[in-house]
Amino acid sequence: MRILMSFLLILLLVAESSAQCSMCRAVLESGEAHETAKGINNGIIYLMAIPYLLVGFVGYQIFKILKK
Repeated sequence: MRILMSFLLILLLVAESSAQCSMCRAVLESGEAHETAKGINNGIIYLMAIPYLLVGFVGYQIFKILKK
């Protein structure tokens, strides 16, 4: 339970971080599209989080199977 809470806390902290590459950031910040930049940043974080959640779920299932 402690590991799960730590993972969720880290995930929430990462959600506020900047996840754009330097090229995307330069293009989006050069214009007036701050909402577009925020949307792209959230999309990048979403795409980054899904594989980690899937690997964590599979690892947990394997752990449960081996524990029996």
